[in-house]
Amino acid sequence: MNAAGWREYPSAAQASPETLAALRELAVSLLSDNMARVSGATGLRPFHRPRPMAGTAVTVRTRGGDNLAIHRAFEYCRAGDVLVIDGAGELTQALMGDIMASFAESIGVQGLVIDGAIRDVGALSRRDFPVYARGATHRGPYKNGPGEINVPVSVGGMVVHPGDIVVGDEDGVLAIAPTDVETVLAGARKQAAKEAEALTSIAEGRFDRAWVAAQRDRMMKG
Repeated sequence: MNAAGWREYPSAAQASPETLAALRELAVSLLSDNMARVSGATGLRPFHRPRPMAGTAVTVRTRGGDNLAIHRAFEYCRAGDVLVIDGAGELTQALMGDIMASFAESIGVQGLVIDGAIRDVGALSRRDFPVYARGATHRGPYKNGPGEINVPVSVGGMVVHPGDIVVGDEDGVLAIAPTDVETVLAGARKQAAKEAEALTSIAEGRFDRAWVAAQRDRMMKG
């Protein structure tokens, strides 16, 4: 069955372990800066102990408050994936809690990104398995459907396609198209070196802020 609202497609090719490892070493803010500062999810926050996340997107679009499609999506997840769930931002019913998160971790999923609510926050907050969500509620989910798997989704205003590379840290979540990842990585590495030098110059008392007045003058004349 592949009727509208119930469609399920194969998972996309995975990013290499080397690419994922390189992304985990860089702050999401640096990656975001090298995507013109207009990408990334907003309104989602981490519910776990700090740990960098990177993996290949397996996507789910489900009716708000219903997790049948999420249970189905586990059949499409492989070690190294991040499960990205478009729950329409619905906060009245939790889409999952500690049991489903524990199962996801047990099969090698690298994290969960949920535009909706979760529960069992106390248990999740004591673990370092990445779980990003819009909010929390004790009210549990329904399991009726519909829902679709490996289709384009929107989470926190960010469009995620199956196979995108999803990264996260304490600042939030970002999706990078596989065709862009090497360029983004190269730019982020250069920026990381530049920022490290800035911190060193602050510690040594030689931090140059002359650009501030110059920028003000340019803007006043513009």
